[in-house]
Amino acid sequence: MQIKEMAERLQITARAIRFYEEKGLISPKKEKHSGYRLFTEADVWRLQTVITLREVGMPIEDIRELLQRLDEEEESLLHYLEIQRSCMYDRWIELSRVIQTTEQMIGRIKQQGRIDPAALFELAEGNKRLRQMRNNWVDRWNFNQIADDYDASINGKKQGFYPYENYELVLREVVTVTAPRRDESGLDAGTGTGNLAKLFREKGVRMSAFDQSPQMLKQCQKKNPGMETKLGSFFAFPYFGGTFDFVVTSFALHHLTDDQKTLALAECKRVLAPEGRLVIADSMFVNEEHRALHIRALLQAGSTEAVAEIEDEYYADRSKLVQHLQQLGFSVEARQLTTYVHLIKAWL
Repeated sequence: MQIKEMAERLQITARAIRFYEEKGLISPKKEKHSGYRLFTEADVWRLQTVITLREVGMPIEDIRELLQRLDEEEESLLHYLEIQRSCMYDRWIELSRVIQTTEQMIGRIKQQGRIDPAALFELAEGNKRLRQMRNNWVDRWNFNQIADDYDASINGKKQGFYPYENYELVLREVVTVTAPRRDESGLDAGTGTGNLAKLFREKGVRMSAFDQSPQMLKQCQKKNPGMETKLGSFFAFPYFGGTFDFVVTSFALHHLTDDQKTLALAECKRVLAPEGRLVIADSMFVNEEHRALHIRALLQAGSTEAVAEIEDEYYADRSKLVQHLQQLGFSVEARQLTTYVHLIKAWL
């Protein structure tokens, strides 16, 4: 198709298409004799991805880098669509919070007849902080690069600092505590290579899973053929509210800051059905005192590698997680499973 047809199909201007071409985001072929641009279906989906990413605020340079990475990995149109879906959920969640803030403003005005400018500023700033928390997450661990060797790495090291102590037993304990029924549906949040989801599926439970890493999802799909997997983040689960009977997550939350964890827990609640439950197995300390004592003991023992590893992650303060879950309306139980891994069960 030519540029006019492309513009009509995507409801944008030909000028906008030429702009994205100038920026190197699309490269349509040109007819030999006339020099007219000829767009393929691949160009359509690529440009649609660009438009979606621009709508959610991604800079041109970041889009170019993303598309280049996808080209190098020879990703399909399906993956472009998955990126769009993830971005749309992200935008939807952000808009939902903006709507919630606006409703709070309207409610205060109706109740008080006016709203204090300081309170208005507080609500707006709260919204801004949430957006910044969601946007500031960076994959410092290069999950796409380590995906192929991830399972070998967590099962290989047995000496020195080893946060995956009794890894299989921990995952099985998550299944036991969740106590899934065959008629239920569950979500593995931050599934990684899909080890936890696989255990649930072996019990005949219908599972879905998401992860922010396409390469991790590929490994997950190999282990779990036929399971629904989606590209998504802990800040915007790519599912509608009330979808699942239970949410589980293992060895994932310690890649989020404390503030980001609160957003993730709110998302867990959002996608749970009434009386749903959440089970977390992750690296954490009972509280800050427990953390300080443990770090001090490691330093005294000369285990500087262990301290560096811990400080490279965001091991949770379990007491804060429990408190936040209670504020969200959950009943909570928590206990320690291994040196670093604790298990939290929460239910509505």
